Amino acid sequence: MPLTTQATPTTYWLEHAWLGTHAEPGVTVDTADGRITAVRTGTDTPPPGSTTLRGLTLPGLANAHSHAFHRALRGIVQVGTGTFWTWREVMYSVADRLTPDTYYALARAAYAEMALAGITSVGEFHYLHHAPGGTRYDDPNAMGEALITAAADAGIRITLLDTAYLSAGFGAPPDHHQLRFCDGTAERWAERADALKERAHARIGAAIHSVRAVPAGQLGTVADWARERQAPLHVHLSEQTAENDACREAHGCTPTRLLADHGVLGSRTTAVHATHLTTEDIELLGDSRTGVCMCPTTERDLADGIGPAARLQGRGSPLSLGSDSHAVIDLLEEARAMELDERLRTRTRGHWTAAALLRAASADGHAALGWGDAGALEAGALADLTTIALDSVRTAGPPPRLAAEAAVFAASAADVRHTIVGGRQIVRDGVHTLVPDVPTALAESIAAVRG
Repeated sequence: MPLTTQATPTTYWLEHAWLGTHAEPGVTVDTADGRITAVRTGTDTPPPGSTTLRGLTLPGLANAHSHAFHRALRGIVQVGTGTFWTWREVMYSVADRLTPDTYYALARAAYAEMALAGITSVGEFHYLHHAPGGTRYDDPNAMGEALITAAADAGIRITLLDTAYLSAGFGAPPDHHQLRFCDGTAERWAERADALKERAHARIGAAIHSVRAVPAGQLGTVADWARERQAPLHVHLSEQTAENDACREAHGCTPTRLLADHGVLGSRTTAVHATHLTTEDIELLGDSRTGVCMCPTTERDLADGIGPAARLQGRGSPLSLGSDSHAVIDLLEEARAMELDERLRTRTRGHWTAAALLRAASADGHAALGWGDAGALEAGALADLTTIALDSVRTAGPPPRLAAEAAVFAASAADVRHTIVGGRQIVRDGVHTLVPDVPTALAESIAAVRG
């Protein structure tokens, strides 16, 4: 049964609730029509008829950057050595074998894994549009529709970030792998994206794959499309030094400056990775309030480097988190990795509090995806909740007042006990209610595309 608005009002009793600044014991949350209608503290015992959530309940987590089909790469790309560019060739080989049906099955399984990890909304950076060779399906958005349906059937929200991908590099036509990503021009991309429709669980945004994949003269077309619709706009930015070098050679400036000069930056825009930035780049992003999505587990898996997250946030860029290539799907790991990576680089501790890291993993991630009414346990917010066990081998011991610290710095996705989306319980006691056997769904859908 796919994600729908809850049929009847439901009351949840939270053993401990994260209220943005502290863990509060004994909190009752009333929900109706998919939203929180009341939050009551000081309820020491569960009210009659309520559903008990034992552990620490947080606002639902937001995975702000996903490539669902990369889930099929887990394990196989960890063999041997190489670089981002050799990894990319393996990624292309999986992309070449996907169809709308196999993409649906793989994405449904990956999104179900996300629900088990406490993720209630995902930003899908979607560029796999057409059949191999670039032939359009009868429905030009068949692949995007497969992702939207997969999210519904896995019980989570999705922002489909439909991605413009037009060239292999500065001035280079798409190669044979990239033909199925390509609409030819930004105008044709916009015509196809116009046909995508939002629904209760799905919002439509835009993405620029990168400055190397969208010619400079067409960046504004994508930015204008998003601006006219007040939709989120995401872009891979400076993930590799090679991209920076090529951009300087082609345009005499950094990728960030190129985006700024073509009207791409702004408060509805999120730059993904932003790993190799100059001081001016950080100023351009922060001063324009452009968000930045950090993906630490992918950035370390691909040996990309450590982005200047603390400097970006200090300048004014909101931070969100994503699992990107899905080397692991664990937003708690992404949150602590951002802090721990910064410690490694600076050899000092405590750049973000647990509260700040939880905000990046929830409220700021939802905002980056256009779900600004999610990410808080308060009346009027979307009734999206995640409960972390406080009695596992990883989390047992700390006092309840330090539950947030235990969750961020010790818990993992395996400690997610319950996930609620729109007031409906999607994960109950660690079991997905819509996809009961997620490991089998993953194994079978991955086997179908590995060839």
